[in-house]
Amino acid sequence: MTEPITLPGETFTLRPIGVLSTPWQTLDACPRNGRQPDPPPACEARVFPEFVAGLRDLEGFSHLILLYWLHQQARPPELLVTPPFDGQPHGLFTTRSPRRPNPIGLSVVAFDGFAAADRLKLRYLDCLDGTPLLDIKPYLPSTDAEPEATMGWLAKHRTPRPPP
Repeated sequence: MTEPITLPGETFTLRPIGVLSTPWQTLDACPRNGRQPDPPPACEARVFPEFVAGLRDLEGFSHLILLYWLHQQARPPELLVTPPFDGQPHGLFTTRSPRRPNPIGLSVVAFDGFAAADRLKLRYLDCLDGTPLLDIKPYLPSTDAEPEATMGWLAKHRTPRPPP
């Protein structure tokens, strides 16, 4: 086993900026990805008061990138993953499995406006109700989309995209 790398003077601390509300109460109920439920359920992000000013000018963005902490992922990381839809083991870093060394979730979500000054209306989340929100970034199709990107072994398992 290798020793963890310690960077001199580096400490990593994550501070939630809010909490996510979804209909899923258990890991078994949570979808494999946020594009699976049809229709996608309404979800929310509640941003803590000290971060609400950071939401200024969010109107006009149709999609956001959310980073969140998979706080109830109690199982240890698994470097070889056998997805239930494939049956073959694959390297963790070629999957979207939540069983990761750092259980950070990432979703591109539809932003449907504000429910309140501190609450964002969202669709396409795939995390448990009460998941800590780490960051919000605007999704930029000119920067974040790669139309020619390939999906490796996952191509045959592609999730159909719902109509806009």
